Amino acid sequence: MWARFLRACRREPVDTPPVWFMRQAGRYMANYRALRARHSLLQICKTPELAVMVTLQPLSELPVDAAILFADLLLPLEPMGSSFEFASGEGPVVHSPVRCRSDVERLRVFEIEEGLGYVLTTLRLLRRELEGRTPIIGFAGAPFTLASYLIEGGRSANYLATKRLMFTDPETWNLLAGKLAEVVRRFLHAQIDAGAQAVQLFDSWVGALSPDDYATYVEPHVAHVLSSLKTTSVPVIHFGTGTHSLLELQKRAGGNVIGVDWRTSLSEARQRLGHDVALQGNLDPSALFAPREILEDKIRHVLQDAGDGPGHVFNLGHGILPETDPGVARWVAERVHELGARSA
Repeated sequence: MWARFLRACRREPVDTPPVWFMRQAGRYMANYRALRARHSLLQICKTPELAVMVTLQPLSELPVDAAILFADLLLPLEPMGSSFEFASGEGPVVHSPVRCRSDVERLRVFEIEEGLGYVLTTLRLLRRELEGRTPIIGFAGAPFTLASYLIEGGRSANYLATKRLMFTDPETWNLLAGKLAEVVRRFLHAQIDAGAQAVQLFDSWVGALSPDDYATYVEPHVAHVLSSLKTTSVPVIHFGTGTHSLLELQKRAGGNVIGVDWRTSLSEARQRLGHDVALQGNLDPSALFAPREILEDKIRHVLQDAGDGPGHVFNLGHGILPETDPGVARWVAERVHELGARSA
């Protein structure tokens, strides 16, 4: 049932909860690792034929209900004027971190077809390949998450440089977050125009903020992105990790599906957010390493916690881990469909 995922996002009845896995195309699959032995991550992202191949890989191995575009959150940074690379064992490294107003002023708000046309080409090819079979999810990084990479120069344990800029120079922070928000807004609209049937905004690191700081420094910029997507007919998934204290603010900022990680129960999220948004989640990615009987108990718990009403997309609370056995991921998707159908 190819529309199962889209129906669940719209809180319409489904025969069983749809399943997809964040990072379902990637390092845990042997065929992806073989491709990465010959090409860098950026080469794959910038070569539409390769990006299509990687996006499609899990669809032949897992009974998932959606495909997610293979790309990277940081791709918009390069056409904005901030180069980066993926250093072996270190993750992304931004060559010239943004630390002051002049650094921010140099960043460009660019035309998406000009700077990220290869992503749009990938989506057009995927839409032709998957039309009527599997819906396609596009995505982008949210302003805070992108800003944290730009300011910290890569990953961070405490986001000190990012918070220092927010607190000591809010005008420069808002200039930076505003530029990022406008690029992300344009990017998501362009992805929809190119064929994405749903989009997800990843705010992977926003859980580092308090509710007050989120409301002051982040929410206006996220709302700039997501409010404009109300004019489209596609579902918008608003995802973050460590966001237990931020869920209501995330809903207020926008999106008709709220991603919930494993630290917050879906029943609590439903109670707090109401029934006018769908929920996505929320199995702990580490649970895929548990014995099958324990893993099945955890799957049952997620399904029961989601409740009997419409509007649940089964997913992990964050990305699938590189060490995961693809056979286990396949078994999880199968069990969700079987157990969800029985309880429907």
